[in-house]
Amino acid sequence: MREDFPFFDSQTGEPEVVYLDNAATTQKPRCVLEALQNFYCHINANVHRGAHRISRLATDAHEEARHCVSQFLHAASEKEVLFTSGCTEAINLVAQVLALSGRVRAGDEIVISTDAHHSNIVPWQMLCERVGAKLRAVPMAPDLSFDMAAYINMLCERTRVVAVPVVSNALGIRLPAEEITRAAKRVGALVLLDGAQVVSHEAVDVQSLGCDFFAFSGHKVYAPTGTGVLWGKEELLETLPPWKGGGEMISQVTFAHTTYNKLPFKYEAGTPDIAGDIVLAEALRYVQRVGFSIIREHEGRLMNQLVTGLREIPGVQVLGGDSVQLTSLVSIHIPGVHHYDLGTLLDQMNIAVRTGHHCCQPLMQRLGITGTTRYSVAMYNTEEDIYRALRATSRALGMLR
Repeated sequence: MREDFPFFDSQTGEPEVVYLDNAATTQKPRCVLEALQNFYCHINANVHRGAHRISRLATDAHEEARHCVSQFLHAASEKEVLFTSGCTEAINLVAQVLALSGRVRAGDEIVISTDAHHSNIVPWQMLCERVGAKLRAVPMAPDLSFDMAAYINMLCERTRVVAVPVVSNALGIRLPAEEITRAAKRVGALVLLDGAQVVSHEAVDVQSLGCDFFAFSGHKVYAPTGTGVLWGKEELLETLPPWKGGGEMISQVTFAHTTYNKLPFKYEAGTPDIAGDIVLAEALRYVQRVGFSIIREHEGRLMNQLVTGLREIPGVQVLGGDSVQLTSLVSIHIPGVHHYDLGTLLDQMNIAVRTGHHCCQPLMQRLGITGTTRYSVAMYNTEEDIYRALRATSRALGMLR
C-alpha cells in the first residue's frame, strides 16, 4: 500500500519521515492525484444545465461521485448525500437548519460528549444561544470512555438532538454509537454522528448506525482538503428548510418568491468543488479496493505495537485505561514535560506527530492538562515506523527530563 503514495517517494532525506499525523490529514494515493489532474486536463467545466459535451461529462462524473458515496455509506438514496467542504460545514449545516425550522426551541436540550471536537460543540452552542436551548455534555467514565449510564439519565422529553463522534479525535476511543443512537430514539431525539475519525478505518453503514445525520471530511480518508459529506435521511431533509441561497438550490426565482430545488441540490448552493467531489469518490473506491478487513488487521497490529511500546516508556501516561480499546490513534501525557517540546524534538528526529489540545479544549480542561502528544496511524504506516517512533520518543524524553 505504501508504494501507492507518492509522498513517500518524495522523501529524499535520511532517514525518511515517519508520518504519524494521520488523524489531522492523510497522504494521497497516486490514483487520487491522477484523478484530480485528469479532471482539470480533460473535463474541466461547470456542472448541470450545460448544453455542451464537456459540461455533460463533468456533470456525469460529479453525480457518479455522489452515487459512489451513497454506496460507501449504504445510504437509501443518492438524494441523501450532500457534498460539503468538510465535517465542520456539515455539522454547521444541520445546526443552522434545525434552528431555522423551529425543531429546537427555548427550553430544549442538545446533548454532546465531553470529548467532542470544537466543530461538534460550537455550532450547537450557537444554536442554543439563538433559540434559548441548553447544551449538556455527557461526563466521562474513570477510564475516559463514554459514560453510558450518565447519558441515559440525561435523556428526557426535552432532548432534541444528540451529537457525538464515532471515534474521539483526541483519545482514539470508539464510542458506542449504535447504543447511543438507540437510546436517543427512545426519547424522540435526532442523532448526528461525527464520522471524521472512522471513515478511513472501518466500513460505515448508516442504516445499522440508525442515526439521522452522518458527517465526514474527505481529507481524512485520502481525498483532498476542502471536501466532505453530510448524509441525512431523505424524509428529514425534505422537511427542513434550505441553508444557503443562490444558484443550483433554486427551482424558480421571482422578486416576489423563490421555490427551492429538489434534493440533494436544495442544500448545494453555488458551484460545488466539482474536482474535489469527484476525487473524494476515487479515494473511497481506493479504500474499498484495499478492503477494510485488511486495513483493520494491519492498523490493529500497528496500534498494539504502538500502545504497548508507549506504556513501557517510564513516565508516559497513555490516556485511556487498559480496558479501553484504542482504534487508530493514541494520546500521551508526561507529567513535567510539555507536549510541544516533545513534538519539536520528535520532528527533529523525522517523526511527525500532533501536539496540542486537538480542538478539544473542554476535554483538556476535564483532564487538567493543556494538551497531549498524539500518534495516529494509517494503512501505509509500517512496523518500522512504529519502532522508530517509539525509539525517538524514549530518546526525546531522556533529553527533556
